Amino acid sequence: MPWSPLAALSWALVLRLLALLWPPGLGEACSCAPAHPQQHVCHSALVIRAKISSEKVVPASEDPADTQKMIRYEIKQIKMFKGFEKAKDVQYVYTPFDSSLCGVKLETNSQKQYLLTGQILSDGKVFIHLCNYIEPWEDLSLVQRESLNHHYHQNCGCQCPVPSQPPMSVSGQTGCWNGSSMGTRPSTMSA
Repeated sequence: MPWSPLAALSWALVLRLLALLWPPGLGEACSCAPAHPQQHVCHSALVIRAKISSEKVVPASEDPADTQKMIRYEIKQIKMFKGFEKAKDVQYVYTPFDSSLCGVKLETNSQKQYLLTGQILSDGKVFIHLCNYIEPWEDLSLVQRESLNHHYHQNCGCQCPVPSQPPMSVSGQTGCWNGSSMGTRPSTMSA
């Protein structure tokens, strides 16, 4: 049965109307490639251990026309592992409000501590998202905790495998710190 021009126009209008009425964020998703914790540390501008004090939804920019929102987490920094030259005492970290834009949801006003890796934006704000390495401190193994102080920084010249892949070297270098596989996470360890 051939399509009449009127039927084709009607279907085009229905499809356009559906596209306009489609809820924002539906069908969009955040996806991240798996990476070894050492790679996260090496590629992050900032690595800290912190407690989350509070959260507040704030505008993403000073521009009144920008409708994007961010979550500003107020934190209590416990220890800084990386980022000394760019930030001394971090009081806030920012993440997209919308999970489809890789926003992170953290527990506030609890005793839970987090390992946070992130970037420092040109305006000095610390930015985190789901593709960073963000883990509850108690979920890290003792080896992972010790590696934050020593081994991870010293071995950034290699590509570390995700736990299911064999190690690879870059420029003939080896030395990935493999004592910190993401699969090794006893929950009873404490710092």
